[in-house]
Amino acid sequence: MASFHTATVAWQRGTADFLDRRYHRSHQWQFDGGATVAASSSPHVVPLPYSDAAAVDPEEAYIAALSSCHMLWFLDLASRAGWRVDHYTDAAVGTMAKDAQGRLIVSHVQLNPVTVFDAAHAPSASVLADLHHQAHAACFLANSVKTQIDCTPVLQAGPTATQGA
Repeated sequence: MASFHTATVAWQRGTADFLDRRYHRSHQWQFDGGATVAASSSPHVVPLPYSDAAAVDPEEAYIAALSSCHMLWFLDLASRAGWRVDHYTDAAVGTMAKDAQGRLIVSHVQLNPVTVFDAAHAPSASVLADLHHQAHAACFLANSVKTQIDCTPVLQAGPTATQGA
C-alpha cells in the first residue's frame, strides 16, 4: 500500500545580486502537518555569513531522519516484546566523505542509542542488540538509502528589472 509524504521547501533571493554567489542559503521547510523548520546549507559546505548555523541543514536532517526512523521501529519492537522503555536518546553522527567517483556523500551514519528501561521490564544486552538489529532491518529510511530520485522542474518567469519590479 503506497502512502504519500510531502514537504515544501521555499527560498527567496531578497536583495542579493545572486549572480555573484553572495546570497544567503536560508530557507524554510514546511511539512503537511503544519510544522515549519528553518533550514540552510551547512556552514561546512557554504561558509558564513551565507549559511545559517542555527538552522537545520540537509545533512543533519538526513541523519536525524535515519535516527528517528530507527528509534520509532525500536520502540515498537520493544513494546511488542514486553520491554518497557522509559527513555531513549541517540546522539547520531554522520560522516561526509568522497565516494569512488569523487563526490561528497554522507558515507556513514553512526547511531548511538542509549536506552533506559523500567528495571522490571529490561532486556539482556543480547536481546537489546537483537532489537536494534530488527529495528534497522525494518526502518523504511535505512532500506531506502539508494532511493531513486526524480525531478520534474517547472519554469516560471518573474518580472524583469525593466518591468518595474
